[in-house]
Amino acid sequence: MIDQEGKSLGVYNLDDALKLADERNTDLVEMSPGAKPPVCKLTDYGKYRFDAAKKEKLNKKNQHVIVVKEIQVRPNIDPHDLEIKLNHALEFLDKQFKVKFAIKFKGRELEYKSKRGPEMINKIIAALSTKGEVETQPMNEDREIIFVMMPRKAK
Repeated sequence: MIDQEGKSLGVYNLDDALKLADERNTDLVEMSPGAKPPVCKLTDYGKYRFDAAKKEKLNKKNQHVIVVKEIQVRPNIDPHDLEIKLNHALEFLDKQFKVKFAIKFKGRELEYKSKRGPEMINKIIAALSTKGEVETQPMNEDREIIFVMMPRKAK
């Protein structure tokens, strides 16, 4: 058992520990239940919960979340529609988001996957080369080609 100041009080059985906590008007909080014997501390439980919540909030604030936006494209997409999707991708890269592209093929388009797929990939990479670079190389999935672009590092 540990007291409020952090000094070790020794090993107590549960009844004695609860009596001591009651005498000092504190709560008995189990700090590490996996230890042999379990480590308990005499402290105010409300304050303990408040400090734990505060620490968790601080850790959450300092963590960096990686956002991945997905853009789906078909091989026979109209040039204007492709331009709009590429403009969205540029905005995402400006905001430091990763962009996952999925070029989806259906029906007869599958016959031309090996020809039109690389053409589309090259168009997309060329259009976004100012703001981003390829993170994962294009992979052939069943009916689609997938690759991820990430924002360029600021110099």
